[in-house]
Amino acid sequence: MSSQQHYQRVAQAIEYIQQNFQHQPTLEDVAAHVHLSPAYFQRLFSEWAGTSPKKFLQYISVEHAKSILTTTPSHSLLDATYDIGLSSSSRLHDLFIQIEGMTPAEYKQGGAGLKISYSFAETLFGRVLVASTQKGVCALAFVEQNEQALKELKAKFPHAEYIEQTDEMQQRAVALLTAQPNSIQHVKLHLKGSAFQLKVWESLLKIPAGQLASYRDVAAKIDQPKAARAVGSAVAHNPVAFLIPCHRVIQASGVLGNYHWGATRKMAMIGWESAQIHAHSEEF
Repeated sequence: MSSQQHYQRVAQAIEYIQQNFQHQPTLEDVAAHVHLSPAYFQRLFSEWAGTSPKKFLQYISVEHAKSILTTTPSHSLLDATYDIGLSSSSRLHDLFIQIEGMTPAEYKQGGAGLKISYSFAETLFGRVLVASTQKGVCALAFVEQNEQALKELKAKFPHAEYIEQTDEMQQRAVALLTAQPNSIQHVKLHLKGSAFQLKVWESLLKIPAGQLASYRDVAAKIDQPKAARAVGSAVAHNPVAFLIPCHRVIQASGVLGNYHWGATRKMAMIGWESAQIHAHSEEF
C-alpha cells in the first residue's frame, strides 16, 4: 500500500486524536478506532508522516503553532526563501511557482476562449482534481466525488472548452503532493482572481514549509495591516490547494482554524510538512 493510500486511515486517526486530546488517547486507543493493530498502525502512520503519531501530534498542537508565530517575526518569515517538495532522498529543494493572472476578458467572460484540460490523481492528502490551461495550472482541489468536483470547476469557467487529459503542468503539480523527485521543477499557475487576491496568494508562496503565519502577518506584508479579514477571504478562495500554501495561515492565537478542503486535511498538511523539515534538519 502506498503512502497516498494511507491518508484515509491517517485522517481518521488525526481527527480522533484532536477530538479526544484532553483524554490523551494511547496508541492502542487510536489504532482500535481505525480498526488496526497498534503495531500495524504505528508502521502505517510513520510511513506516511515520516514520524511517530506522538511526535506528529506535537506538530499540530496549539502550543507548537504559537511558538512558531511568536519566535519568527512576520517580516523575516515572509521574506524568507521558501522550501517545499521532497526528493527521493528526503532532501528539500526550492520550488519556484509563478502566478499569472487571467486577463479581464478571461476573468469576466467565464473562461470563454479557454481550453481547460483536467485529470484526477491520488496524493498524500487524498484524491485531487487538477486542471490547466495552455498557460498553467488553473485549479487543484481535493475531491470526494469526481462528478461533483468537475461540476464545481465548470461553474467557475462555464464558457470554457473542457477535455479530460493529463499534461506536463498537471504532472508537476501533482508531484508536489506525492513527494516525487521531479517536484523541484517549476510550476506555472494561471489563476482567476482579483488584483488583491493575486497579491495575497503571491505572499503566501513566501511562507516556508514547516512555518506558519497569521492572517495579520500576511496583511502587514502586503502593506494593508488593517485588512486581515479581507486576507482571510482571499486565503479561503485559493483555487490551487497546497501549491499556494494557504494551509500555512492560521489564527494569531495558534488555533489552526478552518480550511476550504477540511480542517483535518489542514492539520495533516501542517504536521506532515513539519515532520519532513525536522527529519531533514536531523540529517545534518
